[in-house]
Amino acid sequence: MTIRADEISDIIKKEIQGFDAEVREVNYGTVIQVGDNIATVYGLSEARAGEMLLFEKTGIYGIVFNLEENTIGSVIVGRDTEIKEGDRVVRTGKIVEVPVGPQLLGRVVNPLGEPADGKGPLNATATRPTEWVAPTVVERQPVGVPMATGLKAIDAMVPIGRGQRELIIGDRGTGKTAIAVDAILNQKGKDVICVYVSVGQKTNNVAAIAEILAKAGAMEYTIIVTANANEPASLLYLAPYAGCAMGEYFMYTEKKDVLIIYDDLTKHAKAYREMSLLLRRPPGREAYPGDVFFLHSRLLERAARLSDEEGGGSMTALPIIETQLGDVSAYIPTNVISITDGQIFLDNDLFYQGIRPAVDVGLSVSRVGGAAQVKAMKQVAGQLRLDLAQFRELAAFTKFSADELDKASRDQLRRGERVVQALVQKQFQPLPNEEEVAFIFAAVNGYLDELPVTSVSRFEERYLTRLRADGADILASIREKKAIDDETLGKLKSFLEAFVKSFAAEQQATRA
Repeated sequence: MTIRADEISDIIKKEIQGFDAEVREVNYGTVIQVGDNIATVYGLSEARAGEMLLFEKTGIYGIVFNLEENTIGSVIVGRDTEIKEGDRVVRTGKIVEVPVGPQLLGRVVNPLGEPADGKGPLNATATRPTEWVAPTVVERQPVGVPMATGLKAIDAMVPIGRGQRELIIGDRGTGKTAIAVDAILNQKGKDVICVYVSVGQKTNNVAAIAEILAKAGAMEYTIIVTANANEPASLLYLAPYAGCAMGEYFMYTEKKDVLIIYDDLTKHAKAYREMSLLLRRPPGREAYPGDVFFLHSRLLERAARLSDEEGGGSMTALPIIETQLGDVSAYIPTNVISITDGQIFLDNDLFYQGIRPAVDVGLSVSRVGGAAQVKAMKQVAGQLRLDLAQFRELAAFTKFSADELDKASRDQLRRGERVVQALVQKQFQPLPNEEEVAFIFAAVNGYLDELPVTSVSRFEERYLTRLRADGADILASIREKKAIDDETLGKLKSFLEAFVKSFAAEQQATRA
């Protein structure tokens, strides 16, 4: 077969006639310096703060942080080892987005929404920006529905409501994460979605929490977002916003109640400080940048209880802050205290005395208060707080006085010691609200006064076991009516009187 020159020229002419070149303007920049997960990019004059950039050669993304006259300071989201000087960078026109939706429930993901649990792809169909404007005052409604933690000391004296922001603060190793995990475990069967955000924790700690939640069946309604201690500062910075976006999907779209834990925002602030100093932003107090308050305020303000017109969903935030030697007046702790609606302060001394959760009732406060409690809890909690306040005052006084105390003071001390012990609770064993009410009722009404302090926990265990078996109608009444009416009060007193007698006889027989 011979190839004729005129046929070839005809084909070329037809192709040229049919060619319609699409002229597309591409705004791109060039990496001129890279290191410590920070890239300085020349060009991209139209880029915006917070916009995602794509490093074309590697497929890695960056976030625009600094906008300077001729260059851009970009934080690399991931490892920077593959990015070289001279690499091309293009705008994406979008801010950071993460996958959201029910497909994430039961999964452990990184701050970019990528699976970190080895269970395969997420198959999420929706995405949501990590930055979002907080609901306005008009779009919110007052906090008035309890978000029970299952911990007697908190539900009775520092109650948390749906849509509230309650800070958990204390030194390292005082049980802050344990309170957060208990709160997640207590949401089982309550149609609440939980998001646990781990910032700068050890990988094995996150794995242990995931295992605890999985064993209790809590991973079914929980998402874990993790940026571990070995990750770049950019991912630690992004993690709380990513977790917040995942929770907001359920609040806005599914109209559900969400509980989100930020563990912890101290490490989050340090990651932001690291990024800011590398970007040569001017350091302020303790070398933190001037906008570190805004870093946490724009995150925590997104927690809210939406009005009925907006769907009525809610997001309750429990940020965690680590203090040094109990110094709550440090920079980051005071910042977050001023943003939140109260704080649960965990005390070192109480923790080492075996009082766990080590909640310092004097320094802990909920600015929502009784609005976040059912009537039954209000009926018993008022007396509880009063007993503890009087006990603390009297105990402090007796340290300086060797004089003999009168009987009323001795009785008050005796009651206080047992009430303190009554609030001790084993880790990862949250109680239903009605059982908390029934036991606190026994403590504040003197049914524990004749017991040795060491027998209080055993009394609680036996009492609640018997109540579940023989007093189910009492528990059901408190649960359904959310109050202790006269009939239930009579039944509860009769039950307690009979049980105290049998328990005392049992203790006596054991000692004999």
